[in-house]
Amino acid sequence: MTQELDAGQSIEAVIRQRIRGLRVARGWSLDALAARCFLSPSTLSRIETGRRRIALDQLVPIARALGTTLDQLTSPTSDEDVVIRPEPDCAPGRTTWILTRDSARASIVAAKMRFDPAPVGELGVHPGTEWFTVLSGTVRLHLGDRVIDVGEGEAAEFDTMTPHAIEAHGGPVEILSLFDRDGQHAHLHTYRDGGR
Repeated sequence: MTQELDAGQSIEAVIRQRIRGLRVARGWSLDALAARCFLSPSTLSRIETGRRRIALDQLVPIARALGTTLDQLTSPTSDEDVVIRPEPDCAPGRTTWILTRDSARASIVAAKMRFDPAPVGELGVHPGTEWFTVLSGTVRLHLGDRVIDVGEGEAAEFDTMTPHAIEAHGGPVEILSLFDRDGQHAHLHTYRDGGR
């Protein structure tokens, strides 16, 4: 019984914070929100500060006035909504951790990748743009007939219709990369099949 009450109280505290946060983000005073949801400013103040329990018949007009839904205002939070615990996907010379929760549906996918030194294979092309930043080590980026070293803390962005490949230069390298759907398919699936 105590655990249920504690859980209810924490959800109510989140709702209070969301109401106040949305109100402040819009630059509204208590009076301004009260006028939009037909509650008194003192009632809203007591709701936000926790001196009054929140009733469902008050939440509906508050949510409407704030331009949100009751579901969004009352949805519970948990660590699982915030923390991503990626599983490594290993292939010869490369390990990838997908950092986007629902990568199959996302338009942009973030991935951390670790490359070990290995000979560069055939340069690849695919539609889109690629972006990466080097977390540690030095990347040797083969871009058409150019070779560009990208050091720790530096980033690179290039058109992926230019033949390209990433090489770990002088030791292992870790990068954080963003892929659009074409890039995700071309790179992550190609790497799985042993290519670079």
